[in-house]
Amino acid sequence: MTTPAAHNTPTFDFDRPTDRRGTGSYKWDLAPEGVIPLWVADMDFRTAPCVIEALHARVDHGVFGYERVPAEWYEALRGWFRRRHHWDFPREWVLNTTGVVPAISAVIKAFTTPGDGVALLTPAYNCFYSSIRNNGCRAVEIPLVNGSAGWRIDFEALEEALLPEDVKVLLFCSPHNPVGRVWTKEELETVAEIARRTGVMLVSDEIHGEFVFSEHPYVPMGTIPTADPDRTIVFTSPTKTFNLAGAGIAAIIVANPDVRAKVDRAVNDNECCDVNVFGVSADVAAWNAGESWLEELLEYLRGNIDAARSLLETELPGIDIAPIEGTYLMWADLRGVLPKGLTVERLAAHLKREHGVWVAAGTDYGAAGEGFVRINLATRRELLLEGLRRFAYGVRRAADEKR
Repeated sequence: MTTPAAHNTPTFDFDRPTDRRGTGSYKWDLAPEGVIPLWVADMDFRTAPCVIEALHARVDHGVFGYERVPAEWYEALRGWFRRRHHWDFPREWVLNTTGVVPAISAVIKAFTTPGDGVALLTPAYNCFYSSIRNNGCRAVEIPLVNGSAGWRIDFEALEEALLPEDVKVLLFCSPHNPVGRVWTKEELETVAEIARRTGVMLVSDEIHGEFVFSEHPYVPMGTIPTADPDRTIVFTSPTKTFNLAGAGIAAIIVANPDVRAKVDRAVNDNECCDVNVFGVSADVAAWNAGESWLEELLEYLRGNIDAARSLLETELPGIDIAPIEGTYLMWADLRGVLPKGLTVERLAAHLKREHGVWVAAGTDYGAAGEGFVRINLATRRELLLEGLRRFAYGVRRAADEKR
């Protein structure tokens, strides 16, 4: 991965306030007036200037019909992965779709029948559960282990869970949402080897791949030598990286032509094959000219991570915050703070209603999330710290009232 450059004078202003209320924002317009939303994984920063310029040019054209994804999109994607992640894959390996979540649902549909098992490491991104459920499958949960060295994979439990013949897919998240791990190359090799031995389809959601804050780089599963090229599928999109979730388009990268044909059929069956006309222009600009903006964003987010940890560990003794190796999401353990009987669902609702801050209850990410909350740190620092002060005060008050 490219090493972030040092910036003596930032070029981009991530502290610039942008009022998102009244713009149809899922994050802000669902929040009652006065509530600071720190829940959904949606950044509050204006995207890279090169993207805005490309979108202005597209708007000036004035015609927004059905979009045929051009060669430039594929070449920009491939160039990005060659430069930053040392992965050079052929153009024909790439399918496009409206987004990573529709792609996940399409792949589950392609390689399972109702009643089959889809394995996932928990706690897990909440949409994994809905994609599994909507395809009539069952979630096979393999809890991650949280110890003194942080979150890790129980490889014995993983292999045992994948052995039954009716477990067809391992839905993997790299970097991991919500616990924030960036899996090492050795961990990825072990996961891939287990998937190969058990014969499951290894499906890797890598949408958070650019958000890495540790000594471990993001390593695409497609570069792992133990990964079976005939049974490995990688999802990626710049929608998280460049804050483009509303301009949906994603890439599905599949080496095996027969597997790729089945995925393509499922994408069409699920009617998620028509991409956003603005997304294409945005992606090409982002991949070709957005790296300097991204590097400054990463530096700003590092500052947010440090400031958030410092504030919470000072104002809320007993909180246990997982190291944020990747993503811009804080996974915080409140079990040492909250009294017995106060669930995180009730706490989150209380904080939103009484203290004006909205965080995600850990149980949104499976039963393994009880006692945890997920907090989105990707907003301007002043607003983030105000939200975290409200959070810490509300947790202390809730704990006192239960005693």
